[in-house]
Amino acid sequence: MGDFQGNVARILEATAKARDLKADIAVFPELAVCGYPPEDLLFKPRFIDANLKALDQVISGSSGIAIVVGFVDAGNDIYNAAAVISDGRLAGIYHKIYLPNYGVFDENRYFQAGREIPVYIINGVGVGVNICEDIWYEAGPATAQAYSGAEVIINISASPYHYGKGNFRQRMMATRAADNVAIIAYNNLVGGQDELVFDGHSLVLDEKGQLLAQGLQFEEDLIVADLDVEAVFRTRLHDPRWRNQSLLLEEERCRADRITVSETPSAWPKPALPPRLVQVRQPPAEVYNALVLGTRDYIHKNGFETVVIGLSGGVDSSLVAAIAVDALGKANVVGVAMPSQYSTPHSLTDARQLAENLGIKLLTIPITPVFQAYLEALAEPFSGARPNVAEENIQARIRGNFLMGLSNKFGWIVLTTGNKSEMATGYSTLYGDMAGGFAVIKDVPKTLVYKLAQYRNALAGYDLMPASVLTKAPSAELRPDQKDTDTLPPYEILDPILTAYVEEDKSVGQIIASGFDEAVVRKAARLVDVSEYKRRQAPPGIKITPRAFGRDRRLPISNRFKG
Repeated sequence: MGDFQGNVARILEATAKARDLKADIAVFPELAVCGYPPEDLLFKPRFIDANLKALDQVISGSSGIAIVVGFVDAGNDIYNAAAVISDGRLAGIYHKIYLPNYGVFDENRYFQAGREIPVYIINGVGVGVNICEDIWYEAGPATAQAYSGAEVIINISASPYHYGKGNFRQRMMATRAADNVAIIAYNNLVGGQDELVFDGHSLVLDEKGQLLAQGLQFEEDLIVADLDVEAVFRTRLHDPRWRNQSLLLEEERCRADRITVSETPSAWPKPALPPRLVQVRQPPAEVYNALVLGTRDYIHKNGFETVVIGLSGGVDSSLVAAIAVDALGKANVVGVAMPSQYSTPHSLTDARQLAENLGIKLLTIPITPVFQAYLEALAEPFSGARPNVAEENIQARIRGNFLMGLSNKFGWIVLTTGNKSEMATGYSTLYGDMAGGFAVIKDVPKTLVYKLAQYRNALAGYDLMPASVLTKAPSAELRPDQKDTDTLPPYEILDPILTAYVEEDKSVGQIIASGFDEAVVRKAARLVDVSEYKRRQAPPGIKITPRAFGRDRRLPISNRFKG
């Protein structure tokens, strides 16, 4: 974000590779020049100016090739725009028409919507250019462009990841290609940006919706494909629906203007393309890779090198440590075991075994002396009151202080280890286990945590995370013989309730009617409702579900409505 020189360098480097392969067009993602989403940086005129100057550099590097690239256009207002560049000149600009304003998106806050739907003639081929949300509409700009002569539709996108979205996106794109009898080249951003992960997985589909080529998931990639544009013409000739729909659109004056960029097809011979096989990951593998990418980019883009993690011997901290090692390398991960009088012997043993398996440094700092000092200091005001959650949370806050002390001393960033089930129900301690710079599994339900841990162990071919970590009953170990189920329903029951209540906005009554115990549902919903103030103070974490806490799900803290 905002790394204009770095972004331009990457764009020009990929352009040079495409030019060497005799490609006619090189395509880059939505707002690739400045980064996505820029948020309130768009209110800074200097940011807009820097973005326009960076675009000029891209234009200067476009000799012998056409480029489509996302940037912020400015005039009387600002626009989410695509520049159509050809051989050293700016040939046209497309303004995004449909501005998403739901979930993590708030583009209406910043951009003016476009009004024009041009078709560009590039090397004699009709090319429609549109941006991200534009192609999600069945009768949107892509349809108008196709019926106005576009044989190829280029969609540049910044579509954030959540599990299962890649498959849904490909089905939708295939439908758009077949309905519009047009080749679709869909280019998606890749990388982590704060809470969001963009999964890449760009697609090229033919006029029948068949996949021609696809990009890697969670990795930057250059996808090169040969397009049989004549097949589009032949298919349209044989499709009577095409002619009827074309007439209808003409009557409604939905046709797009045609802008000639270059009329002559490229004459140079194209080199043969080697077969390209991309293995598409499925959950839990794709989720794990999203977490690795999101962690790596957040740490590196914010200037950190080393992370520190409190290792309790539980599955959450074990999974976060494994993700961190895969993202950053074992030399850049430090574990800290902080046993107390309530810690079981196997907890420390499991933490040590995990650290050994991962090859990371492990510090052991007992908290019992400090905890006793706290109890002595609070003895008078606590006098006569029975021990309760206050004493439990003091322990969590001592651990948080230890981790933050190490962070301040050595410049390490603390990775918190709380999962979505805990964040949802408030089963966490403010300024304790919630203290840190980045919450890796904040959007991962507890039941999925186990699946991810099992996946990583299977990938390693042995118990990278000790088997006991995955089999013992979850516990915060803040009082004798404590179990999570003392406070929460079993996670295999809780998680489906939370999915229904948090992600699907089902009412308590609807969830009960689906077969869940009434008392359990009401308790879970109450915990979610009263914990909003806690979640608002949690560090950012990676979105991997369709609806994550934070910018994706926004509820007032002060609120008497109960659902």
